Amino acid sequence: MLIEFVLNGIRQRVQTRPGESFLEVLRERCGITSLKSGCSPQGQCGCCLALVNGVPKTTCAMTPGFANGKHVLTLEGLDARERQDIGDAFSAAAGLQCGFCIPGIALRAKALTDQDPAPSRQTIAEALDGHLCRCTGYVKIIDAIENLAASKRGGHLPVPGSDGRVGQPLARFGAVDMVLGARPYVDDVVLPDMLHGALTLSPHARARVLHIDTSRARALPGVVRVATAADVPGERWYGMLYNDWPGFIAEGEETRCVGDVLAAVAAVDRQTARAAAELVEVSYEVLPATLDPLQALEPGARQVNPQHDNLLGHSVVQRGDADAALAASAHVVSGHWQTQRIEHLFLEPESAVAEPAPGGGLRMRTQGQGIFDDRRQVARFLGMPIEKIFIELMPNGGAFGGKEDMSIQAQTALLAYLTHRPVKLTLSRDESIRLHPKRHPIAMDYRMGCDANGIFTAVKARMVGDSGAYGSVGAKVLERAAGHSCGAYRVPNVDVQARAVYTNNPPCGAMRGFGVNQAHFALEACIDMLADQLGLDHWEIRWRNALSVGDTFATGQVLEKSVGIRKTLQAIKPHWDAAVASGRAVGIACGVKNSGIGNGVVEFGKARLVVERDGQITLYNGFTEMGQGLMTVLVQLAVETTGLSAAVFVPRVDSTYDLDCGQTTGSRGTLLAGRAVLDAAAKLKADLDTGLTVEQLKGRVYVGETVIRDTTALGAKVDKIKTHTTFGWATQMVVLDPYGRVDRVVAAHDAGRVLNPALCSGQIEGAVQMGLGYALTEELRCENGMPVSTKIRDIGVLRARDMPQVDVILVEDPEPEGPLGAKGVGEIGLVPTAAAVASALQRFDGIRRHTLPMKDSPAARAMTGCYPPETN
Repeated sequence: MLIEFVLNGIRQRVQTRPGESFLEVLRERCGITSLKSGCSPQGQCGCCLALVNGVPKTTCAMTPGFANGKHVLTLEGLDARERQDIGDAFSAAAGLQCGFCIPGIALRAKALTDQDPAPSRQTIAEALDGHLCRCTGYVKIIDAIENLAASKRGGHLPVPGSDGRVGQPLARFGAVDMVLGARPYVDDVVLPDMLHGALTLSPHARARVLHIDTSRARALPGVVRVATAADVPGERWYGMLYNDWPGFIAEGEETRCVGDVLAAVAAVDRQTARAAAELVEVSYEVLPATLDPLQALEPGARQVNPQHDNLLGHSVVQRGDADAALAASAHVVSGHWQTQRIEHLFLEPESAVAEPAPGGGLRMRTQGQGIFDDRRQVARFLGMPIEKIFIELMPNGGAFGGKEDMSIQAQTALLAYLTHRPVKLTLSRDESIRLHPKRHPIAMDYRMGCDANGIFTAVKARMVGDSGAYGSVGAKVLERAAGHSCGAYRVPNVDVQARAVYTNNPPCGAMRGFGVNQAHFALEACIDMLADQLGLDHWEIRWRNALSVGDTFATGQVLEKSVGIRKTLQAIKPHWDAAVASGRAVGIACGVKNSGIGNGVVEFGKARLVVERDGQITLYNGFTEMGQGLMTVLVQLAVETTGLSAAVFVPRVDSTYDLDCGQTTGSRGTLLAGRAVLDAAAKLKADLDTGLTVEQLKGRVYVGETVIRDTTALGAKVDKIKTHTTFGWATQMVVLDPYGRVDRVVAAHDAGRVLNPALCSGQIEGAVQMGLGYALTEELRCENGMPVSTKIRDIGVLRARDMPQVDVILVEDPEPEGPLGAKGVGEIGLVPTAAAVASALQRFDGIRRHTLPMKDSPAARAMTGCYPPETN
């Protein structure tokens, strides 16, 4: 079909293809990359928004014929002044994190403020109903749109922060380009002679692959290569901790989940590659799947994964005599709690680009959370020396733990290796949900006791987590749940066991909170139950038992510094007292989350400051920027140390230097990379102090490195137990309105030292949004190992209009081992949230809920963005 339309003032004539969306026309035919593909063809995330005859339209759900004869406007078509105003409005408000969703929101903001120059916050939130942001919690996005509207009424836009000193709200690095869609993500990359990849996935959680016939796919015009397991030149199995995940399932083998890859296709365009992937014919013998982790643990149970028995990991925390302490306790409570499987729903689906490099090597562009781990695993998969692989981190459109494991890097690299041409492979939203690991559903049995004064005596708990088909970091998630099983409290007697188990369900691995929020959901409920038996205020019982310096953490570690839990409780106290006095239903919960992996793992931070010929200083480090603001705070640490302007420093992550630090996980990016940058910056400062100028230092490379090797494994028999370098601490309270809707969240968090208050509070706001969804609406239900739905609206992520008022209180209890006293806050923000919501709901209707999500609650039923209107 031939269509004609005016795009940003220029007439276009495009011959469209059957089944093509208007988003594909704009991106692939017209080169408009400010529009992103986040959920095609669902039209649910808003990343692909364009103005069609002045009306906002999601183009992924729009046929090209609808645009025929119309005027289409994207961010590229705005004049320079308006583009700058929009970029500055979002940058100054810190109204972006990973940035993937923001161009669509920015164009919506233009349309809204053109029509209504004085919109209320509620009007803005309702206008954003067609958009999703997984990072920000919407608070600062609404701030940005208010600023933009004010400027259209003649006001002045706030100036984005440029003072790079520590403690100042320096604007996010590259913020304006990200807002305008001018900073490319992996799927925006276009290379000469580039092919496009697609995958054939298993539709069965467990089936024997009898035969793979690729003849019809290979015969399709435009197909260049079809690859299967037989084409892998190196080691086909890879993994984070165990090499138990095959890049392809071979004939004669069993599939283990519905994300298993059978074949990969390279073709001249995306449509042809996808059509060919559907033509791959696979003959299966469907077999009974193991879907219950308890059944997988039964004696004689079938082994799910051939590389490991069904018990993936077993973690034990034992101190004192919990049984005796419980028997002697004045009050004992117990119960069974169950949490759900959660989809990360980062807005940018997985994408990778690989191209042959001179000398027989390979260059890769990826969005992974650990590019050096990607490099190692790809090299092993191709049977290639690691130094032959050059890998570069592109801007990452959100991750939350879901991009730690390999997704499509190996298959993309193989197609480039086999075809000797560049290849780009990007997953659809449906494929993404099927393929990458999820948050663990964990079943927990807790018993907890206290004396007559409400002082805790013991915790006894048993946890079983469903890790799905592949190991990922599942054993470590349950280890972390066990280690944090007593939360932010003194508990002298502990008996906790946690098991991670293989099944044929989708794999589960890292997700923000890493098992700790699951444990806190049960623990904090027990504390409320004890308080109720005692007739004690819920804040008071937490205050009586909160950890202090010198106390012993659940794992046996004696805490020596930076224990900010009492400061967060004090910060919450006036808000708690006021809410209780008002008669409103209010809940409270505390939280703790490690910063740094710990548990005996040797951890590295590595950085390089390279003085370039143009006078700029490239700041290399080994960790991933995925919206948390790591690159920006690293610049601030360099500025604080050297006294140079923030504009001088340009952050970058690639394999130019060997900066392998492992995964960006465990809230450790700022802790480790920050220490390394301070080391490198001090050396640069020493040269500057001799009178040398940056101009005179061109070509010099300043090395910064740090190592943590003093943590101890869980359960280690050593003289001094130190399971973690440091911890973040938090107290959150949730207030309901008279109808049971979440009306307000107050979140007090100890960040050690706040390096950038705007970015730090934004992390907490976004985490609270994710925590509320976890508590009330989010769930990835599966039947026979297959997600019941991959539609975003069915998954239950909160929209802007669903969000309550969120007040963040940043508390500082400096960490001596952190960079200038800082520690990570990326995960702690949602650790106590679900428990606080459950506490408030119990006060509201008297029902103590033991299962997440709490969809039966009035708070969940009020979430208009997640439920059809008739259930509101």
